[in-house]
Amino acid sequence: MARRRLPSLKALQAFEAFARAGSMVRAAEELCVTHGAVSRQIKALERQLGATLLAGPRHALGFTPAGRELAACLASAFDQIAAGLPGAEAGEELVVSSPGTFAMKWLIPRLAGFIEANPGVQVRIIEDGGPVEFGRGGIQAAIRPHRGAAPPGMTATPFLAHAFGPVLSPGLLDKAMPAQALLLPRLHSETFAESWARWAADAGIDLPRPAAERSFEHNSYMLEAAAAGLGIAVTAWAFAQSDIEAGRLVAPWGFRPLPTRFTCLQPSLASHPAADRLARWLVAEGRKAKPPPAYSA
Repeated sequence: MARRRLPSLKALQAFEAFARAGSMVRAAEELCVTHGAVSRQIKALERQLGATLLAGPRHALGFTPAGRELAACLASAFDQIAAGLPGAEAGEELVVSSPGTFAMKWLIPRLAGFIEANPGVQVRIIEDGGPVEFGRGGIQAAIRPHRGAAPPGMTATPFLAHAFGPVLSPGLLDKAMPAQALLLPRLHSETFAESWARWAADAGIDLPRPAAERSFEHNSYMLEAAAAGLGIAVTAWAFAQSDIEAGRLVAPWGFRPLPTRFTCLQPSLASHPAADRLARWLVAEGRKAKPPPAYSA
C-alpha cells in the first residue's frame, strides 16, 4: 500500500486552528503555544506544500484561494477525526454565544426541542452580546441582532424579526391611563441605553419628563423591575413575549419593527455540523414564533 504524502500534522493543526479562530493569538491560546509558534508552523506548512496560504498585512491576514480550499478540507477532516475518537458517541459540545436576556427569555425555553432532535449534542450557552470572536471559549455559533451582509469570515442566518415597544405591569397601567403612562418612572437598560429616544423618534412622539428615571445593567433586570411595577420600559418583543403572555406585563402601544433581525452567525470556513443543525432549527422556530402586536398610536 502506498504511503500517504502528508505534511506535518502539527502544522496542519496550527493552520486549522487559525482558520477557525480567525487570528494567530486566539489559535495560540487554543493550542497553548505562542502566536509566533503558530505563525512559524503555518509558514512551514506553506514551504512543505509549495503554496501560499495566507496573504495581506500581519494584522489582517486573509486566505488565498489555496488557503481557503485547504481550510475547508481541514475543517471537515478534523470534525471526522473528532467524531471517530473513542467516547465521541457520548456527545459533542456545541458552544453558543448569545445575549443573556435573549437566551433566558427566548432560546432556553425552546431548547428542549433542539436537544430532543439532537440527543448527542451537549449545548453550552455563553452570555455575550458584543463582537463575535470565534475560537475564544470554544464558540462555534453566535446569536446577535444583525442586519445586512454577513461580517467578514462569517455566514449569517437570520431567523427572527426584531421589534420593540414600551411595557409595564398591568397593575401600574390600571393606575394611569395610557395617555399618562409616559409620565411614569422610566426604566433603562445599559445594554440599550438609547431605547426610549429611538422608540420616541420612530413613533414621532415628544417624550414628557417622567416622574423618575431608573437604570439597570441588564435587560433582564429591567424587565423584572417593570413586572414589579417600578416603571415603564422599552424592550424587545422577543424579550417580553413570555411575560406578556403570562400576564406579568402589558404593551399598550404594541411594538415597532427594527431593521435588525436575530441572526445565527458561524465561521464561514470552519462551520461545526451541530452549529449548522442549530441554525436550521432556529429558522424553523422563528417561523413558528408569534409576531408582535402591531404598533398603535
